[in-house]
Amino acid sequence: MHARSTAVDSPRREPMRIAGEKVFSDRVIEIRYPYTDEVIATVPKATVEDVRRALRVARQYQPKLTRYERYRILMRAGEIIASRKDEIARLITLESGLCLKDTLYEVGRASDVLLFAANQALVDDGQVFSCDLTHHGKARRVYTMREPLLGVISAITPFNHPLNQVIHKVAPSVATNNRMVLKPAEKTPLAALLLADVLYEAGLPPEMLSVITGDPKEIADEMLTNPDVDMVTFTGGVPIGKYIAAKAGYKRQILELGGNDPIVVMDDADVVKAADLAANGSYKNSGQRCTAVKRILVHEKVAGAFTEALLAKTRAWTYGDPLDPKVDMGTVIDEQAATRFEGLVNDAVSKGARLLCGNVREGALYSPTLIDRVKPDMEVVKYETFGPVSPVITFRDVDDAIRIVNSTDYGLSSGVCTNRLDDIMRFVKELNVGSVNIWEVPGYRLEVTPFGGIKDSGLGYKEGVQEAIKSFTNVKTYSLPW
Repeated sequence: MHARSTAVDSPRREPMRIAGEKVFSDRVIEIRYPYTDEVIATVPKATVEDVRRALRVARQYQPKLTRYERYRILMRAGEIIASRKDEIARLITLESGLCLKDTLYEVGRASDVLLFAANQALVDDGQVFSCDLTHHGKARRVYTMREPLLGVISAITPFNHPLNQVIHKVAPSVATNNRMVLKPAEKTPLAALLLADVLYEAGLPPEMLSVITGDPKEIADEMLTNPDVDMVTFTGGVPIGKYIAAKAGYKRQILELGGNDPIVVMDDADVVKAADLAANGSYKNSGQRCTAVKRILVHEKVAGAFTEALLAKTRAWTYGDPLDPKVDMGTVIDEQAATRFEGLVNDAVSKGARLLCGNVREGALYSPTLIDRVKPDMEVVKYETFGPVSPVITFRDVDDAIRIVNSTDYGLSSGVCTNRLDDIMRFVKELNVGSVNIWEVPGYRLEVTPFGGIKDSGLGYKEGVQEAIKSFTNVKTYSLPW
């Protein structure tokens, strides 16, 4: 057991932001630094009435920001975040246990989201249809325009990207002149509260964004069923996503759920290059990404060489104190999660898998872990293992690989390592997933491009700035004579 330095002198007391008003409460939730388990902050435990008030204020406010004003607010927020990147990265590290390398990258991504959303605010989103296209047509034109929702967007975000998951919902809301009430994960709410302050500083009318902190068991149903809510947007686990789908009823829903994303290594692949992608995909962000590499499918002809290359990279992947800027990986979100990963690996080994490296746990600190001889029906790969585990599965040919990839309930993303165009096109066409990345990790994307899954990974509606803007608006058509 090594000594761990104290991360903070005394816990900070953070209020909620209800339309810009800082709201404190005697009921609080403790936010703990996963590496030491010390309390670094407290936030209010909201009541149902707090949620109702935030939604009521938002519904009554009618934004009138011009496209240019929305552009300037988002650009200014990006400038503020960039100027405070070290401070914000440290805050995310303290509440999540993610290492500074990962949280600095997350802050950079957040600036990208704001940049793309700002530019999308300037895009003319209308279409024009001539009406004299058939023999019974008329000399008219039909026009379309996009308008903000009549009601409020209710947003619920997970712990694994405390800033980026939030900003992917907030920035498109601002870009489209909507009002949003956001509930960040109760374990990692600090970055969301900071983002609200940044946007207020940048000129956002406070009524357009409230951040509610609390226990989802108490307040989540109100965020789903309140009549002031027009849309629910949620990122998180499958069971909660399906609960939301059933509970919210006749409301627009965007559900970005879990993934069991594979990287497929064919027999013509450069195994060292493929192993580098597999390691980055498995261990970045402590493996806590819906698009992290969760299954490594390797052609039996190159399995030995690939596994040796990945073993070397896994052993070289440093982990430990998340505030050490040299460390490659910090903790997972809490000791309970780390214990679960340890148990899944032990279960796989008991059923014939081979532990090559890792499976070492100390509190919330869990080592990069490599196992091979994994079978597709083992729980470690049948369901989503949301941590830094690399399970290697071998396959015979392209048909076998496609069958294994498609055998789970999930369908989010994938990576493929091959140079053969015929195999590439088969994977693109036949994998039942939302995206296929050739010679990249499953999670690769731009913040503006469509992102989302099918099956238990989501309803098929996409996120990413452009797609979110479409979902966050209503299309109105009108026609005029020529």
